[in-house]
Order: sequence, then C-alpha cells, then structure tokens
Amino acid sequence: MLVERKTLLQKLVIGDIFHAKTPNGASLICLVTHITKTQIEARRVTTQEVVRVDRRTGVGRLGAGRVACSVDSVAPLPIAVHNEMLGIDRKFRLAQNEGALKLTGSEKKALLFVGSFYSKRPF
Repeated sequence: MLVERKTLLQKLVIGDIFHAKTPNGASLICLVTHITKTQIEARRVTTQEVVRVDRRTGVGRLGAGRVACSVDSVAPLPIAVHNEMLGIDRKFRLAQNEGALKLTGSEKKALLFVGSFYSKRPF
C-alpha cells in the first residue's frame, strides 16, 4: 500500500533530508530546519538557500527569488550518506573562505549517489 504524499510530508522532522526540484529540473537537497502545522522550512545543503514548502502539498518556494519548487522524494538516505550531507551543509554554512568549500572525495561520491537515489524513490 502506498502512503499518501501528505502523510509522508507530515512525518518529516527537524534534521531530516528531502529532495525537491524546480520547474527547470534543478535538484534541491534540503535539510529540515523548522516545522509548523502548515509549513516545512529547510535549507538547501549546497547553497544554503531557504526553502519553504507547504506540508500538505509539497509545493514551495526557493530562496529570495521565490523560485517555485516541489518535493519529489522524502525517502530516508542511508545513514552514511545522510551524515555526509550534514557535513556538506555544515561546511557550506560555516566556511570562512573559498578554499574551505572544496569537496572531499567522499562528499562528491555522496552527492552523486543522492542524484540517482532520489530519482528511483519518488512519491
């Protein structure tokens, strides 16, 4: 039995990671940072842009430009990959210079993994 999209969105908690896309196909790996009854607020792991999504529909907006986006998967990542995403988020959030943003081999591998992982596990 398939679980409804709304039910899956309601199960997200702070610290979870989900995937969304923009109409032009941009991939958004998002870390949940705040939740209300009606909205999920997240941070895009690689760019630190804020994403706000309706908890019932999964439709939202990305960044200050208010680009439309839509959640397409909330499948839980394997723990090792989830931890790599948290590390990337931390790196991009706290970096003090461009040199600090260079990705490690394991971070690159995790980002490549995420692309195929979520595309195989849509709502």
